[in-house]
Amino acid sequence: MKKEKTTIHDIARKLNITASTVSRALKDHPRISMETKKAVLKVAQKLNYQPNHIAAALRVGRSNIIGIIVPTADRSFFSSVVRGIEEIANQSRYHVMICQTYDNYEKEVATVEALLNARVDGIIASHGKETLNFDHFRKVKERGIPLILFDRSNDELEVSHVVIDDYLGGYKATEHLIQQGCRRIAHFTNARKISIYKERLRGYREALLNYGLPFSEELVVESNLQLDDGRNSMEQLLKLKVIPDAVFSASAYGAMGALQVLKEKKISVPEQVALVAFSNEPFTSFTDPALSTVDQHSMRMGNAAAQIFLEEVTSENEKFIPQKIVLKPELIVRASSLRKPNES
Repeated sequence: MKKEKTTIHDIARKLNITASTVSRALKDHPRISMETKKAVLKVAQKLNYQPNHIAAALRVGRSNIIGIIVPTADRSFFSSVVRGIEEIANQSRYHVMICQTYDNYEKEVATVEALLNARVDGIIASHGKETLNFDHFRKVKERGIPLILFDRSNDELEVSHVVIDDYLGGYKATEHLIQQGCRRIAHFTNARKISIYKERLRGYREALLNYGLPFSEELVVESNLQLDDGRNSMEQLLKLKVIPDAVFSASAYGAMGALQVLKEKKISVPEQVALVAFSNEPFTSFTDPALSTVDQHSMRMGNAAAQIFLEEVTSENEKFIPQKIVLKPELIVRASSLRKPNES
């Protein structure tokens, strides 16, 4: 049989005092004697009493918990954003509850519902690649709970969001390859309906056009941008009559897959094919050659999202005006794209 959870009533019965006295003793109320407090704590420990945080949240109207939703926690980008959120949240005595959706829409909907049931004080989220219907996030708004989106956002929701300038990142990456002498530049992208990939593609395309280079659909390869996808995409490009002399990948994992294939086929990087990737994952500086990347300033993104939450939760205005923070990406040039050694 399942063991019933210990309550303050169980502690009260053991000590022959009222439940309200137990409650006040556990909260270190000044009107409760030190002797009673010690007795309550001793019995509570013996009975393995665990406070009901949800019930407490219902009583006081807040839980001091922020729900964080990420597609996956095993990516350096998302774990770094979470660290940035915690850095600010902990200073204000907020705890975080981290949930992964694995880019699954149904799991994302269930996660939002679970966080609402847990009475979190706010939700900071990056929605999944499959998400097209945002009704579950609208429910958060309707409940008056602060909702901040980061990285992947949706303007129709009219909530605060913190993003990187994906267009500028795509433009700078492609411009760098052009300035290195590359003229036939391919692009690895994900589903174009997702704003971040659409913007990175737009930056890539406009850089080509601004430098008088043609845009070719045969050089744009769409996939899930994982390691194997990068390998498959590179294999596909190498079957073209004229192979590209550079690849700008919208993910570091896709670029890593491409690099593996190029090395296996004895195609020199960057002399024959140069590489630049979006997202400065830790492994990118340890590959051979090291991968040039676009840094998204993930810690700053997390800091900004948490700061917006604190401003909204403490706002005295009935209608908080949503904020949009757009961070500027930084191009980190490494050996995988550096054909002209004098470039800084």
